[in-house]
Amino acid sequence: MSSATIETQEHKALRTAVAALGQKYGREYLARVAREGGHPDELWADAAKLGYLGVNLPEEYGGGGGGIAELSIVLEELGAAGCPLLMMVVSPAICGTVISRFGTEAQKRAWLPALADGSRTMAFGITEPDAGSNSHRITTTARRDGDEWVLNGRKVFISGVDIADATLIVGRTEIVSDQGVKSGRLKPCLFIVPREAPGFSRSVIDMELQAAEKQFELTLDEVRLPADALVGDEDAGLLQLFAGLNPERIMTAAFAIGMGRYALAKAVDYAKTRQVWKDPIGAHQAVAHPLAAAHIELELARLMMQKAAHLYDAGDDMGAGEAANMAKYAAAEACVRAVDQSVHTLGGNGLTREYGLASLITASRVARIAPVSREMILSFVSHQTLGLPKSY
Repeated sequence: MSSATIETQEHKALRTAVAALGQKYGREYLARVAREGGHPDELWADAAKLGYLGVNLPEEYGGGGGGIAELSIVLEELGAAGCPLLMMVVSPAICGTVISRFGTEAQKRAWLPALADGSRTMAFGITEPDAGSNSHRITTTARRDGDEWVLNGRKVFISGVDIADATLIVGRTEIVSDQGVKSGRLKPCLFIVPREAPGFSRSVIDMELQAAEKQFELTLDEVRLPADALVGDEDAGLLQLFAGLNPERIMTAAFAIGMGRYALAKAVDYAKTRQVWKDPIGAHQAVAHPLAAAHIELELARLMMQKAAHLYDAGDDMGAGEAANMAKYAAAEACVRAVDQSVHTLGGNGLTREYGLASLITASRVARIAPVSREMILSFVSHQTLGLPKSY
């Protein structure tokens, strides 16, 4: 699979270098780690040592000085090699971006160099049991108590909390007028909650999907935090939140495209060598055309992802929001179809552990569901882009 010709030579070189790292580990490494209940520490450490984990973070804080465009290349190529690192979506992409854009100098110095070199990680907590995709229904609240913040609430489907040093929690604070009058409405704010903070507890969610990164339900019961746990301006609201959510969507697209490419490469190799009659099965259009269509859809999704990353890195938050949602939608659909067709191409072999594709049937659907469902994206595009009336 060739990289897009619109990329710079630096981007192409980055793809080649990351692909080499991915080939060193591969799908079997990640599958073994997941089966044993471990974490891909060796791959994480090597990616950090080569500067890939912090490629999007500012140079003055130990990063590579690039952007989401570069970080998405890293994740896509690791995915294409069969060993994507899900925590890249969370730690450097969401949390690192939010802190680098809105954090205090002290927060930047405390977190960014460590996120870049992989010595510390940060999880991200937004989803709630009763809020789903509706961030306006988040009920986790933060109230001031002297010089401290007190957080109460619940979160669900939060990745990697067991290995993260802290979790960037989305809570809501009361809107107060200049005259000190409470409006009864709430605004989103972001707080760094250390893993061992009193009142901050977690329980693992038993997932059918086998992955190295575990999912957790979190409970915040009178969690007390110092004033400097707040990231950014208390009154910035959605601006700061979507500064993290747009990179999340772009990186989810990279995750999906990488997975789709991995599955497709397996199917193409099989179709070139598998013979039932005289010719390899790939010589038959009924096999070849669906694989070609899957490749086209993955390439189109990548172009949308590159557009979204370019807009975000250029500072166009509004344009990036639309493009990031479209890229995530396109990549998820392309990934599901690529995996499905790849498994179908191998027939019974596509369901064996030897070929390593069957587990992707479940994994590929994650991008359709998280971090926002395809239906929510269609609703966003219908009323934000097309100007149609809201249905909710």
